[in-house]
Amino acid sequence: MSTPLPCIVAMGGINAGGRTSFHHSYLRTLWPELDVGQQADVLQGLAALRGPGERVETLGAQALLDGTLIRRIGTPHYNPDDLPVCRNVEMPASVDAPLTFFMAKRELPSDIPDHWQVEQADNGQVKVTAHQTKQVRITVKRQSDVKSAGQLPEGFDPARYYNARFQPRGTQMGIFAASDALNHMGIGWDTVLRSIRPDQVGVYGGTGFPPTQSEGMGGTMQSWLKGERVSSKSLAMGINSMPADFINAYVLGNVGESSCAIAACATFLYNLRDAVHAIQAGRVRVAMVVNAEAPITPEIVEGFNAMGALATQDKLNKLDGTDHSDPRRSSRPFGENCGFTIGESAQVCILMDDALVLELGAHILGAVPDVFTHADGYKHSISGPGIGNYLTFARAVKLSQAIAGEEGVRNRSFIMAHGSSTPQNRVTESLIFHRVAEHFGVKKWPLAAVKAFFGHSISVASGDQLASALGVFDHGWLPGIPTIDKVADDVYDTHLSISRNAQLIEDARKSIAFLNSKGFGGANATAGVLGPDLARELIRQRHGEQALTRWSRRHEVTEAASEAYRDQAQKGSFQPVYRFGEGVLEDEQVSFEAESIRLEGYDNAVSLSIRNPYTDLG
Repeated sequence: MSTPLPCIVAMGGINAGGRTSFHHSYLRTLWPELDVGQQADVLQGLAALRGPGERVETLGAQALLDGTLIRRIGTPHYNPDDLPVCRNVEMPASVDAPLTFFMAKRELPSDIPDHWQVEQADNGQVKVTAHQTKQVRITVKRQSDVKSAGQLPEGFDPARYYNARFQPRGTQMGIFAASDALNHMGIGWDTVLRSIRPDQVGVYGGTGFPPTQSEGMGGTMQSWLKGERVSSKSLAMGINSMPADFINAYVLGNVGESSCAIAACATFLYNLRDAVHAIQAGRVRVAMVVNAEAPITPEIVEGFNAMGALATQDKLNKLDGTDHSDPRRSSRPFGENCGFTIGESAQVCILMDDALVLELGAHILGAVPDVFTHADGYKHSISGPGIGNYLTFARAVKLSQAIAGEEGVRNRSFIMAHGSSTPQNRVTESLIFHRVAEHFGVKKWPLAAVKAFFGHSISVASGDQLASALGVFDHGWLPGIPTIDKVADDVYDTHLSISRNAQLIEDARKSIAFLNSKGFGGANATAGVLGPDLARELIRQRHGEQALTRWSRRHEVTEAASEAYRDQAQKGSFQPVYRFGEGVLEDEQVSFEAESIRLEGYDNAVSLSIRNPYTDLG
């Protein structure tokens, strides 16, 4: 029995470059290479993110561009020059010189200290006279060393489009990303469900860090320290799987597989692996991979900064020999750099098996034959690099070579590098590419590192890479790394083509993109993604020319629906799929048959015909 080919049929999301569908975010990274019409389309897409009816002429082209990509941290996050922090202060007091203060009676501690004298005052207040030195905590302001981040386009608010009360920013972004992907797919979800069993759907993903906003884990941890009540919602909203859980419950109504792999910076690829393997095994026929990360909070930024991992203003100034280094150039993969730059993003990829693609006339944006993941083995440091990435990258290249031939890998492939912008990464990752290139006979591997534009979105980072790779397939241009002055001297670039400017990929629709990720702690992953024409050729070989002809006719309808969404999105008329409280099934709506379970509202039943895989043991 042949193995189903997992095909990418839609991708949606939002990051510092803009909307993912129709490659808007990718095109923002190619600004100098775009013609006038493409630039106008990108600008209108950015204007639309600010609200329905917004126009470029009103907002200004340069203002729209300036409000994208990596830039100084600002609204709606925080002011890095005015951060509130707590300080412990000794308030001296004695019998001869007591300390007197007023407070609300309801705020008195239940166990009043012996050295406090409490007297009734006006308006529900009490007067406290303390006769011993007391340590108190006061709020002061300080400056953060980290000034820049890859922020969503200025003026975009994912909560604007649906009732997002009590939801952390990352969950809101995930809902927008899933809706963007579903609308881009051009096939109604009900239509998809009519062709499959309800248990043949899988949703894989979540977030790398628990949300540290007040609506998530941050609220649970901060409330008492801030003198506030702990919310009944914030702990649950802080669970890492929430972006996927919300999609299951309020977007798809999914009763199939659901899981959340967490692998630091490689998280998206780990979840993509789970989706690919589920399709290959035949357990699911449609898979959604979702990761959403909103890490631009003082807690996460200062945590990374304490590790020395981030590019700070002082470090950048020293690199540039200036007192005012440009915050937009803080991420410099494979150049002279000093740390990574945090970013926020949500990316959703929808995959189907090749047979379902033909049946529904779905898009063929690419195909993912496999994703390889390996740990590092014994390490000197948990944060340091190891050998696992050699295994993932070499195995992904070998599989792609088996599919597309030696010529395909040597002449029609490119690398979407992890490229975190740390001095250690530029050496270790480039050495891996160098040695694998030597082994497989690749003379000059074109390489991109999109964290130069978007920052490092942690769990979503490989999703940003995948979205850009799909753009390369369609438009042929591999983004450059314009934030560097030159490739650093210690980078192993003999077999790599690294450029400040965009590079043209010949026959891009038949090319292979190698997405690489090196996760903190030793979680490594590499995926070889086949271009749409290469994927289509594999489908033709399996199903025949006539099947592709029939697919082409059906695809015309899909394409028209996608284009209608594009027109709607360009006007700022986003309609997120969010079905709170709709279609909820009760116990009596579940019925049993001899070899199946029926769920009311679904055309097809869930099969109970489960094969015993252990017949040799009975």
